[in-house]
Amino acid sequence: MELKDLYQEIQPRIYAFFFVRTSSKEAAEDLTQEVFYEAIKGLNSFSNKSSIQTWLFSIAKNRLRNYYRSKKYQNNLTQMLSEDENKTVTPEEHIVKKEEQTSLIKQINQLDEMSKEVVILRIYGELSFKEIGILLEKTENYARITFHRAKLKLQTEMEGYHG
Repeated sequence: MELKDLYQEIQPRIYAFFFVRTSSKEAAEDLTQEVFYEAIKGLNSFSNKSSIQTWLFSIAKNRLRNYYRSKKYQNNLTQMLSEDENKTVTPEEHIVKKEEQTSLIKQINQLDEMSKEVVILRIYGELSFKEIGILLEKTENYARITFHRAKLKLQTEMEGYHG
């Protein structure tokens, strides 16, 4: 597979992974670019012990960890919170905002860290259970069971909201 084809296939999944984790289009775009920049820089260090996709997602996880530690993340969070405080909200906007708060992404973010990671990598990263297991240093079966349990929990939570 050519580099261009690989990029076109995996880039949307890396972007979705970051968008779900940061809730910021700009941060997701920046982080996605950083992943591919790091990958190109370190292509000679790719050892074929895992798939290229798994390798890229391990770079993505490291970039996300660095992002959360960064001043930029702290500033984005502060800015988002201050923007929320300064808005005058109409009743319609309030209802829409309430629905957004109970969306699937919010439910995913309420899962324990390991379940959240597995769900995001599976749904947004479109990784196989085997790849998720490798990335998280767990077994394929662990990834499969964790995903199944998280999915059941999410379904129960969403039914409770809609029911």
